[in-house]
Amino acid sequence: MNCMDPLLEWRKEFPILARTTYMISHSLGAMPRRAAESLQQFTDIWATRGIRAWEEGWWEMPVTTGNLIASIIGAGQGEVVMHQNVSVCQSIVTSCFDWRQPRNKLVTDGLNFPSNDYIYYGLERQGARVVRVTSEDGLTLPLRSMLAAIDEETRLVSVSHVAFRSSYVQDLAAIVRRAHEAGAMVVADLYQSAGCMPVNVRALGLDFATGGSVKWLCGGPGAGYLYVRRDLWNRLEPAATGWQAHRAPFGFEAGPVQFADDAMRFLNGTPNVPGLYSARPGYEIVMEAGVENIRAKSLRQTQLLMDLADEAGIAVRTCREAGRRGGVVTLDVPGGQEVTRELVRREILVDYRPGAGIRIAPHFYTTDDEVEHTVRELRGILEQRGR
Repeated sequence: MNCMDPLLEWRKEFPILARTTYMISHSLGAMPRRAAESLQQFTDIWATRGIRAWEEGWWEMPVTTGNLIASIIGAGQGEVVMHQNVSVCQSIVTSCFDWRQPRNKLVTDGLNFPSNDYIYYGLERQGARVVRVTSEDGLTLPLRSMLAAIDEETRLVSVSHVAFRSSYVQDLAAIVRRAHEAGAMVVADLYQSAGCMPVNVRALGLDFATGGSVKWLCGGPGAGYLYVRRDLWNRLEPAATGWQAHRAPFGFEAGPVQFADDAMRFLNGTPNVPGLYSARPGYEIVMEAGVENIRAKSLRQTQLLMDLADEAGIAVRTCREAGRRGGVVTLDVPGGQEVTRELVRREILVDYRPGAGIRIAPHFYTTDDEVEHTVRELRGILEQRGR
């Protein structure tokens, strides 16, 4: 089956694949060879152009780099801006609202990444009322529970498109419809979906979307992104701001910020330029490979993983339904953390999360042989340990 897989042509672009079974792209995508070249370009420009680099492209990089993300998540050009991480993006989003008003409810799903919730609960000191919709099994969340939590007192709904522990895919379209009916807005965390499965923020009607480059986008750390629906720009003034959000930043005006008319109003301080240089090659490769192609392969290989786990008698904690499964298969084994360490020692890179199990993630550069090798080695370790 490997010989019929055109996506394997990309393997040569990722040096680590030559020596490692890389099944951890849900945590840190493999580094593209082009990233080193891109960072060399950054240092060459810094060395030769100096201060002139700002007016020759560096200043606009949060938007020009964001345009690459826009092409992946279905946003328009100029509608995505880059930040250091999702936590910064979430803080900017939540700072757009006055939480002392009667409509002060923030609904967060019980599968959300903890960093998001830390920001939300911090808003309680500003008057926010945080409602966390509980997941009974820690892996899935019935849609009806999310919809029931959204009412006319809700200001913002936060949902992870794909749960980080279990790879459970949530119904963004239904959640957005319900929120808008109630007069609320939605911020979706796309970290575990963008680059692995198709996303279209415009078609979904999302108000905000955040995500990062570390995982499926193979862009490395230090490059998060923020999408804000275009018709909201002139209605929102984030309190978490900085000089890059000013309509005339080089006027160095004192006093309150005069916001830019475009998406730059959702920026803050000086951008992380080297992080953006390192991130762009991953975005370009994902676009060239095609997210639809990546998704089709992901569904096939995650199914293969689950079938092999079933044959080995290893408990699968990932949703069996293809439409509700992201790019990760989570396996529940005794002593999962220790077993993970042994797999890593054998150059099979996976990870472990408490309350879930061992997370295994093939990506578009993964061979079927590597999937089989991973489960075979896992099975051998368990047999040696007597399960």
